[in-house]
Amino acid sequence: MAVPGAFWVVCACILGFCHVEAAENKLSSLDSSFCHGGLEAIYPTLDVTKCLIIPKGQKLREKVSNVWKAPQIYHSGAHKGDALKKGHIQGTSLTDYHPPTPPQKTGFHRYQFMLFEQLPDAPVSLTEQEKSSRGKWDLQAFIRRFDLGEPVATLQFLTQNYKD
Repeated sequence: MAVPGAFWVVCACILGFCHVEAAENKLSSLDSSFCHGGLEAIYPTLDVTKCLIIPKGQKLREKVSNVWKAPQIYHSGAHKGDALKKGHIQGTSLTDYHPPTPPQKTGFHRYQFMLFEQLPDAPVSLTEQEKSSRGKWDLQAFIRRFDLGEPVATLQFLTQNYKD
């Protein structure tokens, strides 16, 4: 349920879990169940509309890591006319987008997008430690610090280094 005058917080997270249990084209039930709420991440020739493993073919893993910029983010549950429904995120960026760059021979890594509802009088910011390390900060502490609660929508994909 939307709160009148609420803002949205989109968190893109890199979870450095090495050797995620995933077959080449089959997600675990835990990874499959993560996605909900109608969040979409659209790259030039790849639409991530549900939890998936980036396929090895068509050089998609290389493109998502080295070629493409940040995806457009859409939320089907946004109010009609809302910028997020149209793929236009507005607001303050806490950090620049960095593409997935899993190290070679470390298996699959999870890349997650989470959408939170934020009250208008509760601006968010990163601590110095969070700014300095994009993959090693405590997401749960961030969520608690700004009282974001449960995400409204979540999306993830798994990928590994494109040379593997």
